[in-house]
Amino acid sequence: MARRYDPDRRQRIIDAAIAVVGERGIAGLSHRSVAAAADVPLGSTTYHFASLDELLIAALRQVNRVCLADFARWAEGIDPAAPLAEEVARFIEEALAGDRSRMELEYELYLTALRREAVRPIAAECLDEMVRVLGQRIGDVRTARAVVALTDGLLLQHLLTGQPFDPASVRAGLAGVLG
Repeated sequence: MARRYDPDRRQRIIDAAIAVVGERGIAGLSHRSVAAAADVPLGSTTYHFASLDELLIAALRQVNRVCLADFARWAEGIDPAAPLAEEVARFIEEALAGDRSRMELEYELYLTALRREAVRPIAAECLDEMVRVLGQRIGDVRTARAVVALTDGLLLQHLLTGQPFDPASVRAGLAGVLG
């Protein structure tokens, strides 16, 4: 039997894994579910990704690229004359006004690193890159690390609680932490 030439198969498998996690969560991710979503034979998923961890790493890397590009665009637009707390509150507000399902997917993949040690370095790379980008923009890596952590926590809290975003309380809280 001749092998079908399919140069995009690996990418379709990654895209399918992201779609499966987005629809069913990490618990719904399996080689079988991804193969069905990608419309490829089961053996193709295991050929390209020997383990689910390998597939998760590829999916998280892809999701991180988009997330980091958005973060870099925001960091580039920071007004140096504005208080940093104001700029961070703007970022959080814009993120929460965006595609909630995309943010849920990002956090689902990111938090998978808590239980899957192989995925942990990929999540850490993303955080480190955010700190690097913001640190270059504001000139202080320690503050950048605190801002990234605060932003992460605030976004996650809003996703979990569904409470309305209150920019004034976020600005006040950030201003208190950032000095």
